[in-house]
Amino acid sequence: MKYDADAILLRIFIGESDEHDGEHLYMHILKMLKEEGIAGATVLRGIAGFGKTSRIHTSSILRLSTDLPLVMEVTDLAENIERIKPRLMKLVQGGLITEERVRIIKYEGDDAPRT
Repeated sequence: MKYDADAILLRIFIGESDEHDGEHLYMHILKMLKEEGIAGATVLRGIAGFGKTSRIHTSSILRLSTDLPLVMEVTDLAENIERIKPRLMKLVQGGLITEERVRIIKYEGDDAPRT
């Protein structure tokens, strides 16, 4: 990806306990994004939140939740994001997906292969 490029940032809001075919949904999505050659994705674990059901999920010491909110941030060029959106729409059954335009100002990493 080049510097100073227009790109898209997807945010995918799901629950930590969401699954797809017996695998954590966030891991399934991450693997799919990597296979599709997407530039980058990060999973962030929230300490509290609520969504459409209005049920509060929290990491309170009094009530340790096994379904904390997760936010996946996925960034790439628009054509790559458009290519993966149909698959994401099928995978995310309960949750929220948002999209916004962003500007890539730096994209660096070492060239060592990763597994």
